[in-house]
Amino acid sequence: MKIIISPAKKMNVDTDTYGVTGLPVFLGDTKILMKEIQKLSLSDAQALWKCNDKLAELNYARFQEMDLERNLTPAVLTYEGLQYQHMAPEVFSEGALTYIEENLRILSGFYGVLKPFDGVTPYRLEMQAKLSVHGKKDLYDFWGERLYRELTDGNHLILNLASKEYAKAVEKYLTPEDRFITVEFGEWKNGKVKQKATLAKMARGEMVRFMAENHIQEPEEIKAFHELGFSCEETLSDEKKFVFIAG
Repeated sequence: MKIIISPAKKMNVDTDTYGVTGLPVFLGDTKILMKEIQKLSLSDAQALWKCNDKLAELNYARFQEMDLERNLTPAVLTYEGLQYQHMAPEVFSEGALTYIEENLRILSGFYGVLKPFDGVTPYRLEMQAKLSVHGKKDLYDFWGERLYRELTDGNHLILNLASKEYAKAVEKYLTPEDRFITVEFGEWKNGKVKQKATLAKMARGEMVRFMAENHIQEPEEIKAFHELGFSCEETLSDEKKFVFIAG
């Protein structure tokens, strides 16, 4: 089973907590993207990133000075968003660390697919960014089916904890041989299930931690998840979707 999650925009450098075990599988492609972004002016880069002046200047400087092979941070530690805060990999047991290395994959507009302990450097590039590279209209086109093929190499069961923006890079290439299960976290509101982005991000991180510490091997086992007040709603769930409701 492969568990897929999204990256986070906010990143940091941590070269002390855990060691890097390798470089990203698509590093050659990442170098192509880096060189394209390095050609941009600050204003064009800011338009691509859709961020404020301070963040644009920070990330523009990062790209100008970028080294993809030195002073690297394990991917699972470099992202600082709510999902990663609630996952809290820095306090995982040895068994949990082994579990995520085998099963967890982070999708990235810049790196493609990351293993948790692949070495990365801070960057800004969302999957939906309108970056045209080598005749490809955007990043979905640039990566094509390669992310899907990397995830399903010898494995055809994917548990989707990624946002729609990132899951989309994989879903369009699924075949009847694959089982792709999307996990949704929501709340009842006016008789309907509504998903709040903040709570969903927190729950995704808690779910990864739950799976890692319990060495979950079969998707149905995650239905025992009860963190943050969530429980699985069987009446809304099916083979392709597991729905968890808070409250």
